[in-house]
Amino acid sequence: MPYLVHSDEDRQAMLAAIGAATLDDLLRDIPSSLRLPHLALPDGLSESEALADVRHLAGRNLMFEDRFTFRGGGVYRRFIPAAVDAVISKPEFYTAYTPYQAEASQGWLQAMFEFQTLIAELTGMEVANSSLYDGATAVAEAAMMAVVHTGRKRVVVAGHLHPEYVEVLRCYGEGRGFEMFHVKHSGGVSGPDDLAGELDQAAAVIFQQPNFLGLVEDAEALCAVAHDAGALAIACVDPISLGLLKPPGAYGADIAVGEGQQLGLAPSFGGPHLGFIATHPELVRRLPGRLVGEAHDEQGRRGFVLTLTAREQHIRREKATSNICTNHALCALAASVYLTYLGSDGLRQIAEVSFRRAHHLAERLQELEGFEPAFPGAPFFNEFPLRVRDLDGVLRRLQDRGILGGLPLGRWYPELADVASFCCTELNDPAAIDALVEALTPAGTRVGA
Repeated sequence: MPYLVHSDEDRQAMLAAIGAATLDDLLRDIPSSLRLPHLALPDGLSESEALADVRHLAGRNLMFEDRFTFRGGGVYRRFIPAAVDAVISKPEFYTAYTPYQAEASQGWLQAMFEFQTLIAELTGMEVANSSLYDGATAVAEAAMMAVVHTGRKRVVVAGHLHPEYVEVLRCYGEGRGFEMFHVKHSGGVSGPDDLAGELDQAAAVIFQQPNFLGLVEDAEALCAVAHDAGALAIACVDPISLGLLKPPGAYGADIAVGEGQQLGLAPSFGGPHLGFIATHPELVRRLPGRLVGEAHDEQGRRGFVLTLTAREQHIRREKATSNICTNHALCALAASVYLTYLGSDGLRQIAEVSFRRAHHLAERLQELEGFEPAFPGAPFFNEFPLRVRDLDGVLRRLQDRGILGGLPLGRWYPELADVASFCCTELNDPAAIDALVEALTPAGTRVGA
């Protein structure tokens, strides 16, 4: 309240209007044990002193060069062309809020339309919306689409879907009244037999491709078993992997979702990120958030409009398909610039380089004592799980050398307490891979011998 620009007379008038004598009366429902009489704040600093203090705090952060980062798990460091920042830093984009009416901003609406087109082409689907918050909400919103479309209240997660996506999905289920059932198994990938007996009255089967461990699923078989049970198949895909792997539209997925952070966005300590969702025409009216369409006026001039869905579906309360009412438009623009700049050939090249370097690293690490594949023979794209003797010690040793090693998986999977997933992108050059292997090679042993 002290920060509001109101006089004492204004405050007293507002308190009187709601029947309160003092500001403390507004806090009666908060136990006194939880209240602070005052904030123990330090004295104010001058601008130069504040900047010095911030630099000191920033200096405590542990930084790793992009080329020495071998950790993925849903957030990746990739090269971002200068064209991306050049476009999204333009004031007309950087400061604009997402338009609500079709006539508000034709430029922004066209940018959103182009993003939809690129995502539809990338996933092999016919229609995509103008973005969601992140991959987790995209998965959850797709599940809601399936529940509303089928009238069923059971959503089945197959295998190793990102654990944080599972938590968001569970949260949605509790709030929207559907059950989430997670089919776990000891193998690295899922199969139709793993889902036997679990798909009765299921609205959807959700799987990740490649999965959270980095392994490539038999997506076509998972889609087929979902359809046989009358459920929708929801594929959560890595967009860069689509430079090499089949798109969801080619193997029968009904909805494709994913995290678009890799498409021109820096990790940025966890955000902002970008969710995408695409589907077929029969499900278009179930799509959450905004959908931009193309139209022509009486003079034949092309224009762009928000179409099919209301601006804020939560106005419809329990009848709403979704509560998503905005989007990450600036992040979507970055993804559009990234994909347009690279083109299909550039995207495939980045996917191939990441694939080759990850497989080269896997071979090098498996030659070392104490490293072995967690799931021998399982195919992977650019991320792979290894069992590592003294995993904590290995990761500390790498950290001391300025290298961020693999992602420990025991945090989410107790049975994989000695497993870490290592990742390679196009930024992990051969010299960085050599440095990683050398850091793990016992003294006196020649690297590559």
